[in-house]
Amino acid sequence: MTTAYSLVIPIFNEEAIIPELWNRLGAVIPTLDGDTEVIFVNDGSYDSSLDILTQLAQQHPEIKVIALSRNFGHQCAIAAGIDHAQGQAVILMDGDLQDPPEAIPTFISHWQQGYHVVYAIRTKRKESLPKRLAFKTFYRLHHLLSGIDIPLDAGIFSLMDRKVILALRQMPERNKYISGLRAYAGFRQTGVIIERGHRYSGEPRVTILKLFKLAFDGIFAFSNIPLKLATYLGLVCATSSFILGIIGLYYKFILGRVFLSWAYGLTTTFFMGGIQLIFLGIIGEYIGRIYDEVKQRPYYIIADKINF
Repeated sequence: MTTAYSLVIPIFNEEAIIPELWNRLGAVIPTLDGDTEVIFVNDGSYDSSLDILTQLAQQHPEIKVIALSRNFGHQCAIAAGIDHAQGQAVILMDGDLQDPPEAIPTFISHWQQGYHVVYAIRTKRKESLPKRLAFKTFYRLHHLLSGIDIPLDAGIFSLMDRKVILALRQMPERNKYISGLRAYAGFRQTGVIIERGHRYSGEPRVTILKLFKLAFDGIFAFSNIPLKLATYLGLVCATSSFILGIIGLYYKFILGRVFLSWAYGLTTTFFMGGIQLIFLGIIGEYIGRIYDEVKQRPYYIIADKINF
């Protein structure tokens, strides 16, 4: 029998949330107009999340569980679910209930109208002010730097047609940014405004440090503008230094005066040294990602699968 819908949900230490998550999913799934599978990807949880998922899978055959051998990260866990999804439409959502399962029928309605990708445009986020500002800054910076049209404020919560899923499976890069790859795939896409809810229990799993890593993955995977910026800034600095050098020679040999004191020279030296280190770091980020790709290691390893 053909599976109509696949839900892919990454789980990391969500033992307090999984029962409520399944209760809300269990209320939505019967209203859908086709067979549905729910794929939970346990991303190396060290609490009882896997035990709870195993018990649910034993009671509900539509639940499938992928247990990764360790914590590979949010994006890789989603990729594992995408690789195993059988549905004609695949819905991605986080497992902390900030993405409301009740929005799934709205996604499906737009998909049935002919859209291949339906993504949530998150509004009224409930995170702390610094984190909300970080998210807004990231989305706008990424939109500015990327060579493709990546929607603003659109995260993982989305529905993708099987055509898009098959396209994503052909993108085996190691440092994944699923939202960017989804935009890169193209096809007909539309956004739906969804109010971002509170986390149901516990502390958010996405720390500022993890947000920075995701931002780096998103920017360096879809843009070479930082490298071009290094070139342009280098040209500006070299030209400026040459002009200042000519002016300095004029002051010394024509006017017989010192152009700038040693303090200005020392400040300029430290400033230029900082600029060089920043751009060495940028180049290192690109080289590191090339290194990851060359090794060709799998971006996730499965320890066990249930109900597949």
